[in-house]
Amino acid sequence: MNAADNLVKILEEENITEVFGIPGEQIMPMYKALSESGIKHVMTRHEQAAAHAADGYARSSGKIGVCISTASPGALNFTMAVATAFKDNVPILVLTGDNELKYRGSDHFQTTPQFEIFRHITHTSYNPLNATEAMYVLRASIYELKNNPKGPIHINLSKDVLLSEEFDDFDLCYLCEDDLSNISRAQELIDNAKRPLIILGAGAITQTDTIRQIVKKYKIPITTTYHGKGIIPDGDKYNLGLCGIRASKQAKYAVQNSDCIIGLGIKASERTLPKIPTNLIHVNINKEVLVGEYPIHGKVEDFLSEISFSETSWMGEIEKIENENVITGLDDDLKPQAAIKRILEKYFENIIVSDAGSHTTWTTLLKKSLKPRQLLFSGAMAPMGYGLPAAIGAGIATGEKIILINGDGDFQMNLQELATIKENDLDIIIFILNNSEYGIIRQWQEDFYNMKPYQVKLENPDFVKLSASYGIDGIRVDCLEDLELILEKDLTGPLVVEVIVSSENIPLPE
Repeated sequence: MNAADNLVKILEEENITEVFGIPGEQIMPMYKALSESGIKHVMTRHEQAAAHAADGYARSSGKIGVCISTASPGALNFTMAVATAFKDNVPILVLTGDNELKYRGSDHFQTTPQFEIFRHITHTSYNPLNATEAMYVLRASIYELKNNPKGPIHINLSKDVLLSEEFDDFDLCYLCEDDLSNISRAQELIDNAKRPLIILGAGAITQTDTIRQIVKKYKIPITTTYHGKGIIPDGDKYNLGLCGIRASKQAKYAVQNSDCIIGLGIKASERTLPKIPTNLIHVNINKEVLVGEYPIHGKVEDFLSEISFSETSWMGEIEKIENENVITGLDDDLKPQAAIKRILEKYFENIIVSDAGSHTTWTTLLKKSLKPRQLLFSGAMAPMGYGLPAAIGAGIATGEKIILINGDGDFQMNLQELATIKENDLDIIIFILNNSEYGIIRQWQEDFYNMKPYQVKLENPDFVKLSASYGIDGIRVDCLEDLELILEKDLTGPLVVEVIVSSENIPLPE
């Protein structure tokens, strides 16, 4: 048994059942071991797609997503997708092959400083120099991803390390270094609060049941980040809607007037809290993102077990604020928001995956989440091309019908993954909103630079024929009535639905 065999054995022991990637020369020992294992390998058509798929797998299921590539040409194709996961703190394991150790730092064929590159876009990047170290860092990485999911972890594996038969493997004694020393100060702030507010982020998803009980019992209003949607169902009395740059009117009022804001598993970026309040209790397992005067470095679960709440009575004050932000054009034939509204109404119980661009704004504004993990998209990096492979990851992870809402521009960034969808017979319905332009870029050009549209018009292929070339059925609709007729049917994926829409500006944040 060589190191690669044992590394795959560790993955099996840790209940890793699926991985995404493309084989190559330097990572071949790992692939030989995978071929003899019970782990399902999903071969994508591009390494960026493999990492985005691992991201969608993790976001939709709460499990570790794993992606594998060979050396530099493959590994560097990972970087956009890994950076996307890093910006949103998504726990994926990134395994890259490399040339033999003796070539590190040289100009040898397909040699680049992979460890240094990934160090800037992962929570941790490892560069094991022998097989024993490789065993250790893999076990440590999986433990960290399961217990302290702060973002991607990268392990760079040289071919000679993978082929080595000289190694020791051992169990880890691994302790978390939490800092709950501010709990007593936080409790004092909560005890004195008359207007407490909870902001929920992705880091609070695992405590959904506990948080729902607390909110209902103590009548504490909540607002959410995009990735915290559904912890308290949209439409619930105590859910004020989104905070930050797309804040609802009630959420904005609550943030401005609260005397104690409790941020559970939020990143507290400028898109969530443009100004950090002095009364913010910030709870996060990632020490590096903590802000404010009451930082709590630890799990939301541990914080909630140590803190007590009292019943509040300021919801009546908040409810006097008219909450709905009016979205126009929802019945206009055929504006993108009108199409998206009907797609979301039809598939309100399904996982919705979005990409980047104007359609994402409409999707996030209109989507009502009844539970967590129902809306997947890249918030902090927002690369075009995320949606299709992320939908693949979600489909593999859950086995459910996945609804992908794409623009015509970002769909073409990773359209080759139609082959992966077909090969795995995934129940994914892809709605391509086709306005033949990079719409949000055009809007920026016109509104902020006082210029005519430049290099934003798209000469698109026939998406129905394109999908057919991959063996996938396609439908085209160009009016609201036809879309509604299509949505009345019991559609099954893989399926591409091209929706011809008009050019439309998105509502900009206030």
